[in-house]
Amino acid sequence: MIHGKTAHMQRRRTRRVVAIIVAVVLAVLLWFTWDTVNIETEAQSAASVRTAVLDAAMQCAAVEGAYPARLSYLEEHYGLIVNHEDYAVTYEAFASNVPPSVVVVPR
Repeated sequence: MIHGKTAHMQRRRTRRVVAIIVAVVLAVLLWFTWDTVNIETEAQSAASVRTAVLDAAMQCAAVEGAYPARLSYLEEHYGLIVNHEDYAVTYEAFASNVPPSVVVVPR
């Protein structure tokens, strides 16, 4: 009789330990997946900002015949909105007839 209760209690304890281990493994996998998704989302967002800046620069060149010398010109005259708190944008215009070099890095 005592042996039956002990075996039953041992099985319950084993199930609990297995359940805890599975829960911890799932939590770790979820954390790594979440981290990977966030990194990919940041990279995609930075690429979208870069594309928006280049599109605005091309629109300016098509309308005015020259690429703008400053990013602020695009923001003032072409409705470009860049979240400078979230992204560091480097805009380098070499010449008015050459597309600018644009680098966007998430902060």
